[in-house]
Amino acid sequence: MTKQDLKIVFFGTPEFAVTSLDAICRAGYRVVGAVTMPDKPAGRGHRMYQSPVKEYAVAHDIPLLQPVRLKDPEFLEKLRTLDADLFVVIAFRMLPEAVWQMPPLGTFNLHASLLPRYRGAAPINWAVINGDTETGVTTFFLKHEIDTGDIISQTRVAIRPDDNVGDVHDRLMEVGAQLTVDTIGHIVAGDLTTVDQSSLLTDGEEPTPAPKIFKETCRIDWTRPAPAVHNLVRGLSPYPCAWTRLYDTANPGRPELSEWKIQQTALCDTHPEHLRDAEPGTVFADGRRIRVMCGDGNAVEILRLQPSGKRPMSAADYLRGAHLPPQISVN
Repeated sequence: MTKQDLKIVFFGTPEFAVTSLDAICRAGYRVVGAVTMPDKPAGRGHRMYQSPVKEYAVAHDIPLLQPVRLKDPEFLEKLRTLDADLFVVIAFRMLPEAVWQMPPLGTFNLHASLLPRYRGAAPINWAVINGDTETGVTTFFLKHEIDTGDIISQTRVAIRPDDNVGDVHDRLMEVGAQLTVDTIGHIVAGDLTTVDQSSLLTDGEEPTPAPKIFKETCRIDWTRPAPAVHNLVRGLSPYPCAWTRLYDTANPGRPELSEWKIQQTALCDTHPEHLRDAEPGTVFADGRRIRVMCGDGNAVEILRLQPSGKRPMSAADYLRGAHLPPQISVN
């Protein structure tokens, strides 16, 4: 089969997927259809939101399908009529077997981790949260269990010490697009060598999970060591953001003053003498800097935050307008 003969249907939703879809088109492959989520109301005005993949498909005259149910007989029939040879899936829903078994050359997925590490919905977040220094992208053929199929190829990417999840996401998006095109090229050439994921696990080793991120996942536990707190902030910035609540420690009722979303922190080499024996969560704000004691006796400095009801700002800007009581803590 030649590049010109190959017919591809692309499944995806967010901007991460669009970069690969664009790379496929620019490489000269025929994308005969795109499948994405249905439009839905979003924002305060409840305007109908169109996925980035839909916007790209419409702009480039790619036939579009937006099924509500992936097992719907009408959708399956429309998918068959596209007569595709290969399905490519990036950042989409879990496909039923009736879909991924349809094309003769199979269905492959681009996943933002070095499988079998970080199977699940939030692989980039968890790699940063766990303090990893390396991650990557993987292409693999789909099978019944999610993120378990045979690996086609991988590309490794370094995680720098001060990267946040947005930084890593953007690098993986670009690297992933190239890996997607390379994988299609190998499928066309018929020179694939795949690897069973279980062969990459040593005796007794389990795949690393990457579960969906919920609000409580994002709450900072100040009893943890300072590096773990710093990595949590990095792994959730710029979205959805780690968060904590600010309290007036001197008040017996400990009224909540605000909820902070923490967008950027730094590890402190030194901290004020009187913080050395302070409880985890104790805040020292000196008019310019905000430092918080952690469970290992070290502090993190909050560099950027968003107080409840306000815009994101630097800690220095916040302190210029804040009227804080003398004794405060976070939890």
